[in-house]
Amino acid sequence: MNPGTLRGMRVAAILVLLVASAMPVAAHQVTTAAPTAGLGSLEFPTSAKSANAQQAFVRASLLLHLFEYDDAALAFQQAQSLEPDFVMAVWGEAMTHNHPLWNQLDEKAGRQALAKLGKTPEERAAKAKTTRERDYLAAVEILYSGEGNKQDRDLRYDAAMQKMAARYADDDQAQLFHALALLGRSEGVRNVPDYLRAAEISRRIFEKNPQNPGAAHYWIHGMDDPEHAQGAIEPARALSKIAPDAGHAQHMTSHIFIALGLWDDLVKANVEAARVVNEHARKQGKPQVSCFHYNEWLEYGYYQQGRQREAGELLLACKREGEAALAVSTPGKERDRLVARFEGSLPIMRATAVIESQDWNGAAVQLVMPEIHDANVLAVDRFVQGYAAAQRGDLVRARSALEQLHAQVAAAKPDSEFPQALDYLHILHDDLAGLVAAKSGELEQGIVLVRGSAKRLDAMAFDFGPPVVVKPPHELLGELLLAAKRPGEAADAFTRSLQLAPLRAQSLLGLARAQQANGASTAASATYRQLLAIWHAADADVPSLGEVRDQTASP
Repeated sequence: MNPGTLRGMRVAAILVLLVASAMPVAAHQVTTAAPTAGLGSLEFPTSAKSANAQQAFVRASLLLHLFEYDDAALAFQQAQSLEPDFVMAVWGEAMTHNHPLWNQLDEKAGRQALAKLGKTPEERAAKAKTTRERDYLAAVEILYSGEGNKQDRDLRYDAAMQKMAARYADDDQAQLFHALALLGRSEGVRNVPDYLRAAEISRRIFEKNPQNPGAAHYWIHGMDDPEHAQGAIEPARALSKIAPDAGHAQHMTSHIFIALGLWDDLVKANVEAARVVNEHARKQGKPQVSCFHYNEWLEYGYYQQGRQREAGELLLACKREGEAALAVSTPGKERDRLVARFEGSLPIMRATAVIESQDWNGAAVQLVMPEIHDANVLAVDRFVQGYAAAQRGDLVRARSALEQLHAQVAAAKPDSEFPQALDYLHILHDDLAGLVAAKSGELEQGIVLVRGSAKRLDAMAFDFGPPVVVKPPHELLGELLLAAKRPGEAADAFTRSLQLAPLRAQSLLGLARAQQANGASTAASATYRQLLAIWHAADADVPSLGEVRDQTASP
């Protein structure tokens, strides 16, 4: 999976099939929850006649709420095999092909799932045994109707779910799927009012059932930005315990931790997420490869903590394990996924390593990359190569990378899946152009270019996660202003960088230096102490650790 490519939700599958035989029961509405150890619990009554089919359906619905889409689809299919024409199980399978937060919709797969009930919406609706089930089916039909564009259908689907939430006020799942539809109608770009409304709906359901993973999950998504994250610390502390068997649940908590700069929590969350994913892969006989979304966040967290050695080992493991897995994989869908995961994740992890380690000619810079097919990932790779070259004084190579980025900007077209991609591409280009200008003796021109990048970022919707452009433009602006001996302006730039990425180590270090240079020694000491606390487990040879310790030592 790849939401917006650069922040990709590359979630490894955690396939757990429910194997059971059909057991007819007398009741028309089956509400008994399935054994769902490790995934949480919910009530989602249907007209199923088989208790085992209902159990499979409930398990599938939990997986759906947790964005474990592949596993959810298989579990919904299991429910269908236990009870033919199980309308809600087909509804659920169709839902697994819509990934609202990632702005992805597989229309072909969704239509194929719905076609199991009949060729037309009318034929399918006739198989629904209750008005409520017909309403669920009618809502998902909108997504795969082919009428209008995706944005139009997302809006109409949200309207349908809003009506359902009002009509079935006691149906917690209708409320939650309405919250998810609100998040999805933003088309991959955060709309704060919609997000907060979705968070509030989810919070109310969480109060009713604190074991429903969808409630905690969507509450987190609705507030995973620095301005609002403190309001979702409760579900962030809860979700990993609600669904310990879901890798995405372990990772999802770190959306709040990163927005608050809680690095120890972020690292712990993604270590556990990777463990869960790898354990499931091991049980299925699949390769355990350290190239995926959770390890991208883990690597970033290690660098914030000053644990550069472990971060570097994670990068090398990604390359080593990815190449080994590809060497023995056979053609097919699984290999295609592995290739996409490897080619997408390794360059992003390498870019993080170069920027965060500030080792401009080290092992990460020298790492040989696979061929990169994704244009957005390629832009980051070109930026990092040029950035490292400029920092080490190799302006020929830096300008070559800048020319490649310039050509890419000129040829770029809007990306419907990642609407802000063009803006990010411009930021990468202008940041590199600014650094190259500064290193070429045109410091003021460099400041102008990077300030423009910072303003562009300020005008964009906030994107969760590690900096999408790898090197935050406000941070780079602060560094250039410090070099120009303008510490007051530099402090303002670093402060803004920290608003967007709270407690980010390089921005804290830059702010402390700017405060010191501006004569604000008390403020500088406080900032240095913040950084020293974050670096409580840092490697002894972390650059600037000696400086930080000296500045916080008692007189």
